[in-house]
Amino acid sequence: MKNKILLPLFYLPPISWFSLFVREDNGILLEQFENFPKQTYRNRAAIYGANGKLALIVPIKHNGKRVMKDIEISYAEDWQKLHWKSIKTAYQSTPYFEFYEDRLKSIFDQKITSLLDFNLNALKVVLKILKKERHFGLTDEYIKSPETKDFREKFSAKSESEMDMPEYYQSFSDKYGFIKDLSILDLLCNIGPESVTYLKNLQLK
Repeated sequence: MKNKILLPLFYLPPISWFSLFVREDNGILLEQFENFPKQTYRNRAAIYGANGKLALIVPIKHNGKRVMKDIEISYAEDWQKLHWKSIKTAYQSTPYFEFYEDRLKSIFDQKITSLLDFNLNALKVVLKILKKERHFGLTDEYIKSPETKDFREKFSAKSESEMDMPEYYQSFSDKYGFIKDLSILDLLCNIGPESVTYLKNLQLK
């Protein structure tokens, strides 16, 4: 019997999120009807830059819409070019970046209006890189207290992850040490094909 779990939909999600997402014994439902909370991974991702932890933030339109599925991305500035430049600068010297570069760049090659659709597209690209098929559904309505395991508030962009994570090589760790629970990009670029095994061995407290 699968454990049904409810997850928020993030932008290039952190490793802790992916550890739950890739487990075959978890039936995944992604939340699309919640009110959009500010300063979360729903529109930001953390990578390891030359100066330490770096937040990449997708700008959204402030048009009064509040439900996640209705949130629209702002293209007033060329943030896609900036995000891709930051990612390339951070990871171009890692062991696996060149193998995944073209597919990762494709995430930023089209202007998708909806944040939900943008995040889903990025998720599908990452799954292809992981060579991992994963079936999931989207919620039909907002339920405050669902019967499923609710992880919508579990992942904080403001505080350190509760998950214990074995250290792996990171390009700038000699300067700033190991930084855990960054975006899945950090894991992919540094350990490549071993990423799925690493994810499945993690345990969320």
